[in-house]
Amino acid sequence: MEKPKYHIFICTSSRVVGEPKGACGKRDAGSLLQYLQSAVDDRGIDGVMISNTGCLQVCDRGPAMVIYPEGYWYGNLDEEAIDRILDALEAGTSCKDYLLT
Repeated sequence: MEKPKYHIFICTSSRVVGEPKGACGKRDAGSLLQYLQSAVDDRGIDGVMISNTGCLQVCDRGPAMVIYPEGYWYGNLDEEAIDRILDALEAGTSCKDYLLT
């Protein structure tokens, strides 16, 4: 496997045991994960690995995701936010409107 250029983690409030808990899971982060994968594929962005993750501990601003190696933390995600974040990623910048500080 080739090392990805970007690794995107999106919180789905997943747990090793039991049902998802937390804000991101309740705010339909699972569907956003699927949307993110489709959007990356549709745009033909190479070198992207997408992973779901458990709690990122920013529940009040979820759904949330992190993009590495940039270290960008984003919150309050919806499909429009994901599109704008991917636009910024392709341009080599951050999307300040959703960036968590």
